[in-house]
Amino acid sequence: MFVLIFFQLQPSAYAADKIRIGVPPDAGHFTLPLAQKKGFLTGEGFEAEIISITGPVANIALASGDIDYYTGFGSSMRAMLQGLLPSRVVACYRPSPHFVLLARPEIKSVKELKGKTIGVLAFGGGPDLVVRLMLKYFGLDPEKDVKFIAGGSAEGRFIRITQGLLDATSVAVPLDYHGKKMGFNILTRAEELFTYPISGLIAHTKKIKEKPDEIKRLVRAGVNANRYLRANREETIPVLMSTYRIDKEVATALYDSFVKGFNLDGSLPEDGFRRLIEDTKSITKVNREVAFSEVADLSILREAQKELGIK
Repeated sequence: MFVLIFFQLQPSAYAADKIRIGVPPDAGHFTLPLAQKKGFLTGEGFEAEIISITGPVANIALASGDIDYYTGFGSSMRAMLQGLLPSRVVACYRPSPHFVLLARPEIKSVKELKGKTIGVLAFGGGPDLVVRLMLKYFGLDPEKDVKFIAGGSAEGRFIRITQGLLDATSVAVPLDYHGKKMGFNILTRAEELFTYPISGLIAHTKKIKEKPDEIKRLVRAGVNANRYLRANREETIPVLMSTYRIDKEVATALYDSFVKGFNLDGSLPEDGFRRLIEDTKSITKVNREVAFSEVADLSILREAQKELGIK
C-alpha cells in the first residue's frame, strides 16, 4: 500500500516546467496548440504558454529568451543563415506546405496560367515561394511565364480576381474553402506535389546544449498530438473551431483539407528541407554552401523517436 501511495503522489511532488512557445497564427502550425488543449504538453510535465507571434519579432524573442521555442521555419531560417539567430530546427511536424493555388473559374489547369497574373501576399513569403515551386512542377517558368503582383490581403486578392485584375492567387487553408465558395477553381495543392517543411520546433543552441531532455519531451508531445490529429477527426474539429475562431463548417473543411500534411514521427524531409535552404539562400543573398548541421540538429529527435518505437 505504501508503494502505491508513493507513486500516486510523485507527479504532484514536482512543479511542471514552465515554457513559452511562439506559434504563427495560421493553421499550418496547429500541432502544439492541439498538444496543449488535449493534454499532451501537461502529460510531458509542462506548463506551457502558447504565444501567437510571427517573423522578426519571433526571432528576437527566441534569441533573447522571451520565448523558449518557435514553430515557424521561414523567418527563422533566414535569420539563421544570416547569423542573427543561434538556433536549430530540432523537429518537423508539418513537412508539407498548406498552400493552395486558386484561379478564376475559366482557368482549369496550372498550365493555363502561362501569360497570366498571380497575386501573392508578399514576395519572399511562404505562399510566394511555394507557388513558384508549384508552377515549376507543372513545367512553367515562374520568372518568365507568369507575372506576380504582391500586396493585399487574401480577401482583397479574391476581390481582384472577381474583377479580372488577377487570374490566380496562392493562399493557405482554410482560405481555399472560401475561394471555392466564390466559384474559384482549386488548381493544385502543394502538399500533393512535394515536401517543403514549414512548421516544427526551433530551439536556441543554448537550450539544445543545456536542456536536451526538455526538448525531447516537447518533441514527443508534438508527435503524439499529430497522431491524435490524424486519428480523431470529430474530436479535433472543435479544437480547430476554438483555436482559430471559425465555425464548424469551415473547421471541418479545414481539417479535411490539411490533415494529411501533418506527419506521424516528427521527421524532417531531406529533399524538402534542401529546397527551403536554397530558397532561403536566394532571399538572403547567401552564396556559400549551407550544411544541414548549420540549421538543424536532429539528434534529440532520434532519441525521442526511439523511445516512441519509431525506427
